[in-house]
Amino acid sequence: MTSPRATLTVAAAATFLALVVFTTPLATLPSTAGALGAGPEAQAWILSSMSIGLGVALLSVGALGDDLGRRRVLVLGAVVLAASSVLGALASNALVLVVARILQGIGAAALVACSQGLLGHAFPAGTHEARTASGIWGASLAAGIAVGPFLASGLDRVVGWTGAYWVAAVASVVLALATQRLVAESRAAEPRPLDLPGVIVLAAGLAALLAGLTEGRSGFGRPGVLALLAAGVVLLVVFVVVERRRAAPMLDMALFATPAFVAATVGALATGLGIIASSSFLSTVVERGLGSTALVGATLLFAWSGTSVVTALLARRLPAAWSGRLLLAGGLLVIAAGQLLLLGLEPGDSPATLAPGLALAGAATGVVNAALGREAVASVPPGRGAMGGGANNTARYVGSAIGVTVVAVVATRPSLGTGPAALVAGWNDAVPIAVAFSLVGAVAVAACRPRRVRTPVTTG
Repeated sequence: MTSPRATLTVAAAATFLALVVFTTPLATLPSTAGALGAGPEAQAWILSSMSIGLGVALLSVGALGDDLGRRRVLVLGAVVLAASSVLGALASNALVLVVARILQGIGAAALVACSQGLLGHAFPAGTHEARTASGIWGASLAAGIAVGPFLASGLDRVVGWTGAYWVAAVASVVLALATQRLVAESRAAEPRPLDLPGVIVLAAGLAALLAGLTEGRSGFGRPGVLALLAAGVVLLVVFVVVERRRAAPMLDMALFATPAFVAATVGALATGLGIIASSSFLSTVVERGLGSTALVGATLLFAWSGTSVVTALLARRLPAAWSGRLLLAGGLLVIAAGQLLLLGLEPGDSPATLAPGLALAGAATGVVNAALGREAVASVPPGRGAMGGGANNTARYVGSAIGVTVVAVVATRPSLGTGPAALVAGWNDAVPIAVAFSLVGAVAVAACRPRRVRTPVTTG
């Protein structure tokens, strides 16, 4: 018999590891690119490839976890993450590393989605214990973002860029063994048959869309880019049609008529489009625009991610009467305020001038992460927690892929010229767009009001 505490520990560790692996290129890209001879386009793929793997797999592995066993799928994901990390460490060129990063994303998707499913099973929705567990899960997500760049940067200095991949491989094996030993298996009370058409069409659609966005950073007018984007949109429309006609769909389209599910999904999407996108481009601005180092960039990013760890843990102390919708909408508003403080940067400014805005946005991000962790599971039918987590995080990472592309394209557009001053000017143009994403998300979440149930009026 395993305890809920052991389940929480493993789920938090799995999410932490997934985000550590996700952030590795942020700190090691210069040395990685130099060792593999990767040009600007290849570097964009190195940065974006794990997002493709995550986006493609999150919903699918979440649904599989609910039906085949969440522990089983999480362990399988850890094995995939270990093998792909070894492949990344042994990569001799950028193409092999990109393939490895996509596979790392697929493995990490199982860790993130099934960890939420395990927590939903161990801690029933609506309880104080569930609020505490979701706060710890949100903190582990932020902690991975906070620690990842420092760990990768330190290993890069000591053993080279491959060090982070070897450590990820070993940690993944340890996680697989610990999960198998410490966590009880759980699955939906009524498992559904595998929705193979849905899995294939969704994976193909998201892969085409995200690949088009990555290629588009070098110009959206190219036929290949337009073809990828068009194929992605068409396939996602086909996915909706397929799921509406399936007797047992991977994603029940009726959920989009549920205000709580829509609020959680929109909140995750806005988080990716807004603060995750702007913070992901921040290291580039600090290094190339302000002439600082990768370590300073990682330290500055800690002002956002580190603060969010603290507030995610403290979120359970907020009044229980505050709904998830209120926390998400209010959190996104405060995130927008923090992003506004990032405006007005000048080429000669110290990177420290960005810290107050990042800290304010980080404080709100922690509350949003905790609320998303809880609402993603609570807004879906009982027994479908991993699917809910997968859908929620798919929205987050697809949003971040779109947001980073928008920020990068606006900040580096050719009309600005080249050099540090041009990049800083581009940053000041891109930040208001990220702010708008956060504000629109807050308004949309606030609009997802629960339907009032009318009681019949009796006479007599």
